[in-house]
Amino acid sequence: MSSTSDKKIVINKRSKGLPREALEKLSQTELIDKVVQLEAYNFQLRNLLQKKLTEQDRNDDEYAVLFDKEKEEKVSKETMISSKVQKQRKFDWSSAHKRHVLLKITYFGWDYQGFACQEDSNDTIESNLFRALTRTCLIESRASSNYHRCGRTDKEVSAFCQVISIDLRSKHPPECQMDPGALSSEIDYCGLLNRVLPKNIQCVAWMPLRSPVYSARFDCISRSYRYYFPKGDLDIAAMQEACNLLVRHADFRNFCKMDVHNGVTNYMRNLQSARVEACQDQLSNTGYDMYFLEIQANAFLWHQIRCIMAVLLLVGQGKEKPSVISDLLDVESNPCKPQYTPAIGLPLNLFRCDFRENTTRSLSHPADGGADDEAMDTTTAETENLNTSAHAEESDLTKWIYNEENLQKLIENTQCEWTQFSVKSTMIRNVLEQLEGLLEENFKPKEQVQAQVILLQDSVKPRQYQPLLERKRCESLENRIEHFVKKQRLIVKDETATA
Repeated sequence: MSSTSDKKIVINKRSKGLPREALEKLSQTELIDKVVQLEAYNFQLRNLLQKKLTEQDRNDDEYAVLFDKEKEEKVSKETMISSKVQKQRKFDWSSAHKRHVLLKITYFGWDYQGFACQEDSNDTIESNLFRALTRTCLIESRASSNYHRCGRTDKEVSAFCQVISIDLRSKHPPECQMDPGALSSEIDYCGLLNRVLPKNIQCVAWMPLRSPVYSARFDCISRSYRYYFPKGDLDIAAMQEACNLLVRHADFRNFCKMDVHNGVTNYMRNLQSARVEACQDQLSNTGYDMYFLEIQANAFLWHQIRCIMAVLLLVGQGKEKPSVISDLLDVESNPCKPQYTPAIGLPLNLFRCDFRENTTRSLSHPADGGADDEAMDTTTAETENLNTSAHAEESDLTKWIYNEENLQKLIENTQCEWTQFSVKSTMIRNVLEQLEGLLEENFKPKEQVQAQVILLQDSVKPRQYQPLLERKRCESLENRIEHFVKKQRLIVKDETATA
């Protein structure tokens, strides 16, 4: 990409639809045609929504009016009645105090469509979280809440340590919010939220922040994910050897799903550590032993860990050598990604987030967090320059505030989840022991069946394996950029000219 190295590529943010001045110049016939076209488009969208939405979404007031006129009338009557009550009970935000905090959220994502809000589903972690925040009157609206998230996890992915920064309602005025007495008597944010959140989405702790612009997204210096997997027939030592080759600041375009149409053209990431470790201290030395891959980096690309895990599984199965990692990271020799399927998202967990002591953002920086916020890379130079003066100041971070009763309830809920899945796992394991005994007794096979990791690969098992570097390649980054520039989705700006 030498031709575009001195150029900046940005999304072409075009206005949606014709401006008012252009509409006023249209004839009556042209306006009628446009209305007919829009109605047909709305009809198509309604049908698409009807197919995508879950039963829970269909019963939601927001979507009910789209599909059922009777529900629409019922909702309108109910809202008319409830609006009178709401007018009397409406919270007065004009006199409310606010404080800027970090919230640590834990969730099991296998029942949800991902973390971030989506237009065609309410079944996301973020949707449930903001529903709880508004219901408990901790925020007035998302737009005014100064919200940022640390990471955006995909469908089925879980998190022990998802962190968000947000302005919440406070009992105390800003000047005394950091006093020990004010902290001890503050609203029980976690307890209040956990009472209205689903049991598999819970708030663990909160932290008061000294800076009103501290961001869970931009001030996070590292994120650690864990990917859990059974040993099966994998060579763990070979996988660890491959992990050692991942630890570097490099271009990871061959280890992700490229998101060029959304303006992502920089695939350099600083992968700080990667290791494979056993989950238990005592191992049974069978294919049922559980391990995890832990990867720590400053930021991640779309499906980066799942793609890394897919290649590591091939290394562990002996189909690829550990050196394939170095080959794929050499984007000059391999500028186009070989076609392979990422590992499934279910075993992935955002396990830990680390934050800098002082924010790199100025007080004049826009505080609102858009719906499309992603975990973004922060260059080393920017961090060093902005942090030089911050070292002498008091830290923006304080300490996580836990509540004993809330933690006990959270442990209780999580133990119930563990019991449910542990009982199922034990039952399945007992059935497997019986089946494996029957196979051994009747057929004396030369090799044991070791298929525990097949599910993770989420692809059809080929009769003959084709090495990664010999496979058909995806389009190059340069070709994708050129394609979306022609489509006017992206604009190439000359940085030297703008400088």
